Amino acid sequence: MARILIVDDDIAMRALLRAYLESDGHQVDEAANGKQAAMLYRENPSDIVITDIFMPEQDGLELIIELKLNFPEVKIIAISGGSQRMETQLGLRLTRFLGAVQQLEKPFTREHVLEAVRQLS
Repeated sequence: MARILIVDDDIAMRALLRAYLESDGHQVDEAANGKQAAMLYRENPSDIVITDIFMPEQDGLELIIELKLNFPEVKIIAISGGSQRMETQLGLRLTRFLGAVQQLEKPFTREHVLEAVRQLS
């Protein structure tokens, strides 16, 4: 199974994703923002990074750019559920150009998450 880094400023979303992924046998690490995530990834690289786009300190777009520049092989799933649907969709499209290989719009189901992870594992 995969080692997965979840990056989201919403503690409830991190807990939900952790439950989905651990129930499928994956090992999970967590970070509350892109800055923490980049530090964790450098110390102990994950097989997959699942990152929210809109976060304080360092957002998901900045994290994707940083990870892809330093670790081109990193597999990234971008997630978002911003307050404005148009902003969310635009942000998710942008992540594709920056290097995220999967995009999920919140709310998503357990099966959506697990299928996205399976496609990258």
